[in-house]
Amino acid sequence: MMGRRPLRALVVLIALSGCGKADKGEETEVTPVVTVETAQVRTAAFTPIVRAVGTVVSSPTGYAELSAPAPSRIARVLVTAGQRVKSGEALVELDAAALRAASSGADAALAAAQSAYDRASQLAQEGIVPRKTVDQAKADLAQANAAAVGAHRTYALSTLRSPISGVVTKMNAVTGASADPAQVLVAVADPAALQVLLQLSPADAGSVRSGSAVSFSESDTPSAVSVARGVVTTVGAAIDSATRAVPVRVHISSSTRPLRLGETLTGKVSVTGSQSAMSIPSDALVPDSSGFKVYVVKNGVAYATPVDVGTRGDSLVQVTKGLAVGQTVVTTGAYGLEDSSKVSVPKP
Repeated sequence: MMGRRPLRALVVLIALSGCGKADKGEETEVTPVVTVETAQVRTAAFTPIVRAVGTVVSSPTGYAELSAPAPSRIARVLVTAGQRVKSGEALVELDAAALRAASSGADAALAAAQSAYDRASQLAQEGIVPRKTVDQAKADLAQANAAAVGAHRTYALSTLRSPISGVVTKMNAVTGASADPAQVLVAVADPAALQVLLQLSPADAGSVRSGSAVSFSESDTPSAVSVARGVVTTVGAAIDSATRAVPVRVHISSSTRPLRLGETLTGKVSVTGSQSAMSIPSDALVPDSSGFKVYVVKNGVAYATPVDVGTRGDSLVQVTKGLAVGQTVVTTGAYGLEDSSKVSVPKP
């Protein structure tokens, strides 16, 4: 009996040892390996790009706002917002009765002024009235003539007609409502004459020239698709006091979809001349609280590395601090990585 006790104790120890190994195996965590794509830091020549946010606007010749020529009442509204119209097409008809009466009254005043001038001239020739009476009558005649011309023009404008071909973008006229000359009743814009107004910093505006090519997208993300292209037409000569930026107008030459007035787009302006500098693909940049970072791959591990960037191109960005030529950085898959993540690069 005494000889069996050590054997039984040994069996218990072996069993406990096996349980301990099983428990440790269950607690072991497997570090996931993230599949990414990479690129090498290299010295490359690229065309610098200036990025800026802009708003779709109409060109000065492709937009018109119409108001009543004089206080009146709206008789008929002939078009609706969004409707395409031709140059000269009637848009809104005003109550012409008052305008017609004003025109007739101006004609009567002109006839009376003409008669007074003729009579004063005749009396002056006979020596009955002084010459200054004739001069006064002449001035009154000129004033009456100007008033008649204005009244005729106002009466002719009792029907508001579109001065350009385009689309009705604003309609504030309501049948039966009063119309004030200070109120815009209808606006028309030519979709073929759209522009984008960019706001650039003084430093960036200094490198932009008329004729520079511009590509527009809906956002500044790397995956954003170009929706329009254009050419810089004017670069402001002064800083806007409200925005502290330099306004730059870009003519839209082509677009993949209809653009809307007031729409916000991100523009990439190609600056003349190329630069050669240490660069990485734009996809490698990851925004950080203090700027940008990249993930440098070494021995299958991606290390978060802060970098300073300089000029940005269409697909490349200049790195001024934080990297060295020949290092490998993560491009596709950089977003969502954590420092010291294990990564694998698929073979081509």
